[in-house]
Amino acid sequence: MGALRALPRAHAERGPGLRAGQAQGAFRAVSTCGERDQRGSRLMAGLDPRRVVVVGGGISGITSAIEIAETGTEVTLVERSPSLGGRVAGMFRYFPKLCPPYCGLEIQYRRIKANPRISVMTDTEVTAADKCADGWKLSLRRNARKVTDRCTACDECTAACPVERRNPHNQALDATKAIFLPHRLAFPLRYAIDAQACPGASCGKCVPACPFGAIDLSMQPQDLELTASKVIWATGWKPYDAARLAHLGFQRVPNVITNVMFERLAALDGPTGGKLLRPSDGKEAKRVVFVQCAGSRDDEHLPYCSAVCCQASLKQASFVRETYPDSRVEIFYTDRRAGDNEDFLRKVQSDPNIVFTKGKVGQVTEEPGSGDITVVAQDTPTGPSRTAIADLVVLATGIVPETSLAAIPSGITRDAYGFLTGSHTEGFEVVGCASRPSDVTRSVQDATGAGIRAQRSLAVR
Repeated sequence: MGALRALPRAHAERGPGLRAGQAQGAFRAVSTCGERDQRGSRLMAGLDPRRVVVVGGGISGITSAIEIAETGTEVTLVERSPSLGGRVAGMFRYFPKLCPPYCGLEIQYRRIKANPRISVMTDTEVTAADKCADGWKLSLRRNARKVTDRCTACDECTAACPVERRNPHNQALDATKAIFLPHRLAFPLRYAIDAQACPGASCGKCVPACPFGAIDLSMQPQDLELTASKVIWATGWKPYDAARLAHLGFQRVPNVITNVMFERLAALDGPTGGKLLRPSDGKEAKRVVFVQCAGSRDDEHLPYCSAVCCQASLKQASFVRETYPDSRVEIFYTDRRAGDNEDFLRKVQSDPNIVFTKGKVGQVTEEPGSGDITVVAQDTPTGPSRTAIADLVVLATGIVPETSLAAIPSGITRDAYGFLTGSHTEGFEVVGCASRPSDVTRSVQDATGAGIRAQRSLAVR
């Protein structure tokens, strides 16, 4: 499949070194840590001693950046992927109002665009972060997007590109071209090139296809340094690798998917246009089994509760019933934990076609020829095993912190599970799922509090 259709140009990335012809001048300065850059290949970003750097451009990082900037402080928002939005951009709905992601993200994007104090740097990774006398010094690697801000997201380039790659936004359930728009809610609304898939100048067919001259295949990565008074770490989460749960059939049984994959199947801009279709044959899935605690609360995998999986499965089970009135859902669970959404749990429990079975799934196998799935679980209250037949099995995989993908600041430690524990280090805050499993509501509250605390501490300096 080709790239998603582009929306009209709405978002532009701003920040130091982001405008053509300004990179060298923008970064030629002395850091507030008192060190002058001496390496010709690096660029030094001198900045206001009241600047805050937010690492991670998901809902937590976006929220902190906006809260700080709207009180008058300069903020640099650093995101390693080509777009802001994080995991929320991949959801089809989220609590508490079960809104689609554009409800919250579009509002936040408008606030970013309206605020000149926020500089956005996508395609940028933190390679080192060190405490110094006046704050923090961060070393960054800005990867080559190979598409400039002349891009209008017109989509002409994808027709010319001969190379396809699996689409990570849609959890590899479909494909895009090697030059692609990250997703419909991309900020900036600009295409990017997958360097691992693109053959580069040996192909180059996209270059003449762009009517605005926005493609530059010679673009190279850039090393930068930033200094800041405060750092907010909001690097988010990733789903636990379901392939490690061999008995649950992921990758071995084609119609076993994860809860994150379900989100993309249910999304109107997803690979199936919001229809719940089986990966193996495209058949509508009307018998769906959810397996809770897939990896979580398991000493061999994730010993902790991932906090959001029960609520996500309730939401997804409700979607199945709304979409297919003749459907049937069974949820195998350890404990029913709805957090602040007990009313929603009661609503789902009242549906006679949603069955809750307290029990641990021990085996998932495929029926030869049909693609149907047999799920065997122990019924904990009664003792004997129970068998369910399903069109689709959804594994409620847990939350793993993304802290392994970024250089952890000096002096900050991880706990046994990878979550950062430096929330009380001077000038450093950890928010959202970088510190613990958390839903969107709590992540936003966490990020808002961090932004307020950062601004308060700067005000008394």
